[in-house]
Amino acid sequence: MTALDLNILGCGSATSTLRHLPSCQVLNLRGHLMMIDCGEGAQLEMRRMHLKFSRLNHIFISHLHGDHCFGLPGLISTMALQGKGGTLTVHIFKEGAEIFGRMLDFFCRERPFELKFNIIDTHKAVIYEDDAITVTSFPLTHRVPCVGFIFSEKPKLRHINAQACYEHGVPQHFMNSLRQGADYVTPSGMVIPNSQLTTEADRSISYAYCSDTKYSKRVINAVQGVDWLYHEATYGDENLKNAVKRYHSTARQAAMVAREAQAKHLILGHYSNRYNDESLLLKQAREEFPATILGQEGLTIDLNKM
Repeated sequence: MTALDLNILGCGSATSTLRHLPSCQVLNLRGHLMMIDCGEGAQLEMRRMHLKFSRLNHIFISHLHGDHCFGLPGLISTMALQGKGGTLTVHIFKEGAEIFGRMLDFFCRERPFELKFNIIDTHKAVIYEDDAITVTSFPLTHRVPCVGFIFSEKPKLRHINAQACYEHGVPQHFMNSLRQGADYVTPSGMVIPNSQLTTEADRSISYAYCSDTKYSKRVINAVQGVDWLYHEATYGDENLKNAVKRYHSTARQAAMVAREAQAKHLILGHYSNRYNDESLLLKQAREEFPATILGQEGLTIDLNKM
């Protein structure tokens, strides 16, 4: 099973408090780290959660409100001081690339790694892809241009049945073809079906991150069928008017999105600092979608566990 963990570094809204830090998550795919939003305190939480700066190569910024990006300069400066090599790519809106580019060129001129800005917009698009995963952005409904992200594992290879391969004399050089689904033809011309020589591949996992947004049908359409959904839940039912006015969602609305999108699991976050206890938000969400959990700083979720 491919290691795929979600680490929650911050799940508060607007400002840091003694209970919560602003938005930040790190997706760990086989030791390769991808950060999603970068609120203040991101680098300290990385240390607390034993996430290595050297393994972080991509940062995805959903929008240009400070609680989602003010951690960038400090984090990148620390990575430079620690001698990180390779490339760091920040996926961000054009205005953000210009602002943070100037700031970092002033305060952090000497970087031992290459810093790249990949410009995104509010159109649905594939913004990153490698051999293991595809990252797609999609538009959210907020007061400023804002996107969500879907991280989709690519189909995985089948598992070799070593005993069956030995019995049929399958040569070592053919194993990769077996993993990709090919049948084996013996020297005598007999076709051995792939299903007799391999077992099913591990299922591929999808994770959707819905940053600040009103309840939206287009979000429901964008995240249809995902395994795991993170959706902001700034308010409870009693503050629905504030949610509408400020282009945020209630916990119940987040759960409605999960239910209507037929997601398998929902993670709540981006809580207003008016709440000293988010159990009410969890209760309201579970009334609509029972498979809901509260995001909390320091929480690591194994996304393979369904």
